[in-house]
Amino acid sequence: MAGKATAMSTVKQVLQLHESGMSKRQISNQLGINRRTVCTYIDKASSIQLGVEEALKIEDPLLDGKFIAGTAAYTDKRFETLKDMLPYIEQELGKKHVTRRILWQEYILRHPNGYRYTQFCHHLNQQLIARKPSAVLMHTAGEKLFIDFAGDRLEYIDPHTGEVIEVQVFVACLPYSDYTFSMAVKTQSTEDFLYALSCCLEHLGGCVKILVPDNLKAAVIKSDRYEPDLNRLMEDFANHYGCVVIPTRAAHPKDKAKVENNVKIIYSRVYAKLRNQHFFSINELNQALMERTMEHNQTRMQRTDYSRREKFLADEKQLLRELPQERFEVKYYTQLRVAPNNHIYLGRDKRYYSVPYAYIGEKVQVIYTRTLVKIFCKNQQIATHGRVEGFGYTTIADHLCSTHRHYNKRSANYYIETARTKSPVLEEVITHIFAGSKPPELYYKTCDGLLSLYRKSDRVRFEKACHIALNNSHISYKFIKSLIEGKSLLADDQAHKPLPFSQENIRGKLYYK
Repeated sequence: MAGKATAMSTVKQVLQLHESGMSKRQISNQLGINRRTVCTYIDKASSIQLGVEEALKIEDPLLDGKFIAGTAAYTDKRFETLKDMLPYIEQELGKKHVTRRILWQEYILRHPNGYRYTQFCHHLNQQLIARKPSAVLMHTAGEKLFIDFAGDRLEYIDPHTGEVIEVQVFVACLPYSDYTFSMAVKTQSTEDFLYALSCCLEHLGGCVKILVPDNLKAAVIKSDRYEPDLNRLMEDFANHYGCVVIPTRAAHPKDKAKVENNVKIIYSRVYAKLRNQHFFSINELNQALMERTMEHNQTRMQRTDYSRREKFLADEKQLLRELPQERFEVKYYTQLRVAPNNHIYLGRDKRYYSVPYAYIGEKVQVIYTRTLVKIFCKNQQIATHGRVEGFGYTTIADHLCSTHRHYNKRSANYYIETARTKSPVLEEVITHIFAGSKPPELYYKTCDGLLSLYRKSDRVRFEKACHIALNNSHISYKFIKSLIEGKSLLADDQAHKPLPFSQENIRGKLYYK
């Protein structure tokens, strides 16, 4: 074994932990040694049929001899020479036009007594395979759903313009039964990806425990070997359906070999059969995809006496989790500040949505879906609106202060109804004002002024001024105000007052005739 030798006491710990059921990766983390070293000692103990109890009884030097002795082939000096060249040979094999025979010829020129070509290739193969072992993945029914996009696209024709539109093909499969689902979507965007995934779950009639996507940009923000950062929308999707998301490792297609293989089969069993057909909508294309994919699922698999669909219905469908009643809606998140007009501006829709005026100037969190806009401040929901696309305002009257509510309610009927609750003559005046041919908005300020005069003036004088204005067909705020404030209305009041006492020497009206 290359590098610093591992103490046999540590090897005994490795064997004991392995027998207890701990995985090789966990043993590596627990003991702080390389995982390949762990694998090597476990494999070696198995090859020489060395049990744990027997290993614990053997003294360390004797145990060291059992593990390090090796076979005659690997104690050959020629092997040690070739072993030192393996990193170089592996690197050169990756270059264009370089073959094993060329590398062997270079090797034999430097080491004339080295291995012949057959043995050279044999030892090279052994080392390359040992460096990259391939595990047999065992799958549990109803546990995982592998997800991917096919590399090749399909297309349909726009019936209005004749344009050929290419679409992406979403492919998913249950690795236990190999049951496959395919669907065409316009792009690989997050919305299209999650829409196709929700359609897949509805087609299956239930949800698995684990979703295994490729490291798609739609599903994974940052590709990391061990802890990829999931897209927020993908997390919301998984939480909605009660499952978890475990993306495959970057550059490890064997992690989802089932779906990779199904993509190849889809090419031959679906793509090839649709090659001479023309579709005029994505719905037509999806209908054809569904039919051909179902034929694939109903075809008997090789070396078995059942089809993918039969295995799915018999062993897997009843183990799927029940789907939620409501379909998943994509949620978008943003933070905005409430404007002085107590609205937030959602730039995606070019639309203003109201919040209670007490939150003016506050920074709020906005969560919006295809149908709803929810606004939160300090961990409390303060507003909910139906989502509307297109420039404009969506306002709830209760969110406005009293002044703004009055301003927004203004209309001819509003002013007439308000006047009716205060005075019949005021109602008549305002009704007469709106009877004009001009737009009603021009009279709003006049009505506001008259309502203000009504509040501030003596009721009798106000109503008398209104009567005079109506009789003279001269209705305006300034005229009625001048009547209330002027002396003419006061003199008229005094002219109708009776004298406090009568006098005999006062000449009556008959005297002047």
